[in-house]
Amino acid sequence: MSAVPSTKTTGLEAGVVTGSDYLALVKACKDGGYALPAVNVVNTHGCNAVLEAAAAAGSDVIIQLSGGGAQFFAGKGIKDSEQAKVLGAISAARHVHTVAKAYGVCVVLHTDHANRKLIPWVEGMIAASEEEHARTGRPLFSSHMLDLSEEPIEENLAECARILKRLAPIDMSLEIELGVTGGEEDGVGQDVDQIDNSKLYTQPEEVMRAHELLSPIGHFSVAAAFGNVHGVYKPGNVVLRPEILAHSQELAQKTLGGADKHFDFVFHGGSGSEKAKITEAVGYGVFKMNIDTDTQFAFAEAVGKYVEENERAFKYQIDPESDKPYKKQYDPREWLRKGEVSVVERLKQAFDDLGSTGKSLAG
Repeated sequence: MSAVPSTKTTGLEAGVVTGSDYLALVKACKDGGYALPAVNVVNTHGCNAVLEAAAAAGSDVIIQLSGGGAQFFAGKGIKDSEQAKVLGAISAARHVHTVAKAYGVCVVLHTDHANRKLIPWVEGMIAASEEEHARTGRPLFSSHMLDLSEEPIEENLAECARILKRLAPIDMSLEIELGVTGGEEDGVGQDVDQIDNSKLYTQPEEVMRAHELLSPIGHFSVAAAFGNVHGVYKPGNVVLRPEILAHSQELAQKTLGGADKHFDFVFHGGSGSEKAKITEAVGYGVFKMNIDTDTQFAFAEAVGKYVEENERAFKYQIDPESDKPYKKQYDPREWLRKGEVSVVERLKQAFDDLGSTGKSLAG
């Protein structure tokens, strides 16, 4: 697949972006009216597929890991699961730092949904980035997320402030969640039917409270709830209301003046969303849309189809009737590659839907 030529070059260095380069990327998205897909990965195949897709689309991209994804990256054989989460995240970051430049796009490294029980995981990664920053002047990650939306807002914001005080000095950003995104993301979240409906929609006053407390400390983005649900769901089960984001931006402009898009918003639960709702949300300051369920299915669907087409190769090394060897068919490089290519194709749609195709800042 040939790469799409970039229509916008600012001279940012290809590879992982942090600090001022990350902020420049966020600003370019909002000014340009587009957003970047943030794709969850669990192994190097996922990382490579996301990078390949971004290069083919001529778009920058966000690679992120959940706590469970990071643990899987390190290997399920590590008995200490908490240690594995930290080591896996560091390993993934090292891999992306090593190969990202070769793909010629800018990459944001992020970690996803950390509720209260996962705060030690976040602090372990921060410690690694503090060491890396002291040694190289750059952190390992661009940003981390705290999802304390199930906590009272006072506790949520207080803990976010504490963590941001560690991130800001090492040129990192924090993503917070206000309101509750329905569904579950790798063990973090709630069933939609068990959530107070009012919590599915973030209130503008809550976003302003976050701004007042956090903006003096450092940069933060907001995963605001406007009816989002993780995973896939039946049509009509929830109602997406992107105008919720517009109300927050309007309150900020009225209160603070200046720009009409003060807040940097994140769209969680992006898999399966309507194109019109995506476009509307991006218009209200969304620069990042999370995608996990759709890419998982794309990978699995392609591998499943390959196994069906080569069924005997997954039962016999050598065909008992014809003595035909099946080594080429069951070689992991064959079927894993099918999954990667399928993810690349699915992400092509995401880049197009978000308007980021051909707009990489790398140059």
